[in-house]
Amino acid sequence: MSRESASAPGEFREGWKLVLAASFGFSFFSVMMAGTGLFMQPLGDEFGWSRTLLSSGPSIATIMTAILGPFFGAMIDRFGSRRLALPGIVVTMASISAFSLLNGETWQWIALWFTFGVVSVSIKSTIWTAAVVGAFERSRGLALGLTLSGTAVAQSIVPPLGNLLIDAFGWRMAFVCLGLGWGSITLLLAWLFLHEARRTRLQAANQAQPGHLPATGGLTVRAALRDRALWQLAVSNFLIMALTMGLTIHLFPILTEAGVSREKAALLTALSGVAGIAGKLVTGYLLDRFRPNFVGGATLGAAAAGFALLINDVASPALIVIALLVNGYAAGTKTHITGYLTAGYAGMRNFGAIYGFMSALMSLAAGVGPLLAGAAYDMSGGYEPFLIAGAAGCVLGGLLIIVMPPVREWTGERDERS
Repeated sequence: MSRESASAPGEFREGWKLVLAASFGFSFFSVMMAGTGLFMQPLGDEFGWSRTLLSSGPSIATIMTAILGPFFGAMIDRFGSRRLALPGIVVTMASISAFSLLNGETWQWIALWFTFGVVSVSIKSTIWTAAVVGAFERSRGLALGLTLSGTAVAQSIVPPLGNLLIDAFGWRMAFVCLGLGWGSITLLLAWLFLHEARRTRLQAANQAQPGHLPATGGLTVRAALRDRALWQLAVSNFLIMALTMGLTIHLFPILTEAGVSREKAALLTALSGVAGIAGKLVTGYLLDRFRPNFVGGATLGAAAAGFALLINDVASPALIVIALLVNGYAAGTKTHITGYLTAGYAGMRNFGAIYGFMSALMSLAAGVGPLLAGAAYDMSGGYEPFLIAGAAGCVLGGLLIIVMPPVREWTGERDERS
């Protein structure tokens, strides 16, 4: 890193284009999850599919990314983000567009989501996080916040945009527009700006002194698997991701069944996404200045209020808006906090592999959560049992992070910590 870039402003002068590309890339990964609720009613009306079946699609995809995530994380450490992301964007564009070919066969729905899960692992959070954490040190929290705000951008734009596309052109063309339109912009930005500072420094050092690479501080994968702090983070990560993703996928039908029109529900869902952007930026600022696990635990634990305020017995128009703001703010930070704390507790030596494991847990949880919410609805006729469980689970998940030890200081030395 140059003398100029040693400060936080210097880092952003050198790396803001990378952050822009990474943020847009993560927003593209989030398009399908942000838009699934919009398609539930049109697909259910046309094909007679249940909410459980419709919820199974995102679950299948996220379970596939969970299985492939650790292997893909190791590939990032070896090949870098750019070589994997560019072809990944192209195949993901094709995969999303293929949903326009649905004909009512349930096996086709399952197969398309399976394919999406396999190909989209190449543009999930790991690929963008690895590039950004390697380029930023003094302002890593804020850089990650801007990068991972991509998912909140998708949550803000996709509901009203997708609803407009469905009304104007039908659900089939809506899939095509979201896949090809959003994907093309993502591909252009990644082609121009997705370059990795850490990989560039390693290559320069190897050219200057062949066979010698600078040491990178951090745990071995084996040591990370035995680390108590990382396991606390993993459990909290899984619990909160399952609950908040279940709420995110079903938020649109939760609102419409509460009597909110589709147009207003789309706008309210977008409001949650806007709050998520604010959450990522504010949390990124706080993570760089205060004890990260306190900031992370308090932020994620606050998501419990979003669940509690949506319960039928207490819900009202004003409380629904507050719930969406709270949930969007808190839930939108979970990937950001996990990436930051993983880098802090595990170091950068094997960040791709270790965060790949964390990301796999998030993917698995994101697959389980919507399915549980859909099953709760089909069995009880409403979402109240899921909302009650969500409030309790978020409190527990936040406490698990708050009681973690202080984040470690890595000196650049290799650390076995066996």
